[in-house]
Amino acid sequence: MNRPEIHVEVAPALHLFVPHARRAGATLLATDGVSTLGHVIESLGVPLTEVGTLVVDGHEVPTSHIPKAGETVDVRPVERPQRVPGAPLRFLLDVHLGTLARRLRLLGVDTAYESTDIGDAALAARSAAEKRVMLSRDRGLLHRRELWAGAFVYSTRPADQLHDVLDRFAPDLHPWTRCTACNGLLEEATKEQVADQLEHGTRRSYDVFARCTECGRVYWKGAHHDQLAAVVERALAEHG
Repeated sequence: MNRPEIHVEVAPALHLFVPHARRAGATLLATDGVSTLGHVIESLGVPLTEVGTLVVDGHEVPTSHIPKAGETVDVRPVERPQRVPGAPLRFLLDVHLGTLARRLRLLGVDTAYESTDIGDAALAARSAAEKRVMLSRDRGLLHRRELWAGAFVYSTRPADQLHDVLDRFAPDLHPWTRCTACNGLLEEATKEQVADQLEHGTRRSYDVFARCTECGRVYWKGAHHDQLAAVVERALAEHG
């Protein structure tokens, strides 16, 4: 029996996920007649986290649609800003995205981060349990059904990663309110309250401090403040 054939066109923004042969307009694809369109798209290499709408012969369809012979399918990327319903916007990052995690926290974005490789199953379970958007460059992880929500991080450069995440999700920014080490909230602290955690030179040179309510880490405007402030200012100018 001949397998049903459909024409599939993947949007340019998603080309990096598919073989080169499928990047030149609509291409022919044989299906098994029973798999959903979502499964068909994933079989091409495209995580459904990156798919905004699926349009069949001019009409939007759900991922549960069963393709029929002769149909033409347009695979479109997510619209920006992407809204994640049902929970406050929170993120979970895998072990490879530590710099991005620290920069999101610097901007006051609720960002959990695993500094060790706990495995895809555990990451997906945490995403679901805490209702966090999983950010990763691991395509296999983003295919897991347990995820609450997810997104592929397209760049390897932290500055570009940050820009892309802020552009895609448009989270509220509250700079200098979260601990970059543990994601806890910061509170103002007097010099006297944190004196036992400071070196003598720091006690002598600085008067304004903040302390993490979770891990107790102390912050002040030290040698790296100008560099961090530049990250914050750029983010606010482009996405604030």
